[in-house]
Amino acid sequence: MRPLALTMGDPAGIGGELTLRAWHALRATGPAFVALDDPDRLAALADRLGLATPIATVATPEAAGFAAALPVLPVRLAVAPTPGRPDPANAPAIIAAIEQATRYALAGAVGAVVTNPINKAALYDAGFAYPGHTEFLAALTGAPGRQEMLLAGPELRVVPVTVHASLRDAIANLTTARILAAARTTAAALRRDFAIPHPRLAVAGLNPHAGEGGALGDEETRLIEPAIAALRAEGEDVSGPWPPDTMFTAAARARYDVAICMYHDQGLIPLKTLDMAQGVNVTLGLPIVRTSPDHGTAYDIAGQGIADPASLIAALRLAAAIAARR
Repeated sequence: MRPLALTMGDPAGIGGELTLRAWHALRATGPAFVALDDPDRLAALADRLGLATPIATVATPEAAGFAAALPVLPVRLAVAPTPGRPDPANAPAIIAAIEQATRYALAGAVGAVVTNPINKAALYDAGFAYPGHTEFLAALTGAPGRQEMLLAGPELRVVPVTVHASLRDAIANLTTARILAAARTTAAALRRDFAIPHPRLAVAGLNPHAGEGGALGDEETRLIEPAIAALRAEGEDVSGPWPPDTMFTAAARARYDVAICMYHDQGLIPLKTLDMAQGVNVTLGLPIVRTSPDHGTAYDIAGQGIADPASLIAALRLAAAIAARR
């Protein structure tokens, strides 16, 4: 199987430590990956953390071994990073790692792209003009407007219809067409990438108690119910609108395969509460496979040797599983 491409993320965050710890955890079993990173900074970080890690600089993903050493495709940093202190001088390298990994995936040289966390604010001065990885990868792969963000954990999958927007803007931008697009992309991905032949979609309401028949808001009757009706007419197994305060209980979760949520926190709060360590971000609707850990750069613990690699390891394993199904 082709190796996965793992980007550096923000070198001032915990991405480097996660990369090192993921290699130690997976070196004997896989999935194999090649890191797009600065080999000197990884070697220095490994020494500082006491993680004896042989590093092999490689020229192409195909040349990467894995069991004997951590393979690194060099992306050189402008300055040595300081844990917890992002440096704008390193922003071009962070962006370049994402771009190069995407090119390798489009060319078929790697099976998937797995991204370590970035901090968007730290990249804006370098010309990064996207709300996040999801939108940037959609632009790089020629799929803007077709991407959706799925968060997957052991007990729950969620897809927010509106993603990186303020709550005020998320409500203003919610439409039947956007709900339909998110649900259609999700259903197709569950069939192809998650091997669920007949996915069950639960659509959340927006308002308390799913609007109480219009007494607490009309978005359910005006926007959400028409989308559900259209999906059912297309043959999808769809239920809702579900009251958001009860649809994430254990009993409710047993009745669906994914929750289509109306805005970011409606889905991510229950997913991260259930299992923050095992959450994985999957970008749907792209011509490549992309996953990432479901957490940020964690500047507050960077360089301390205490970062938990569980979410990155889960992201690598899920990326490999999806790539194998494709």
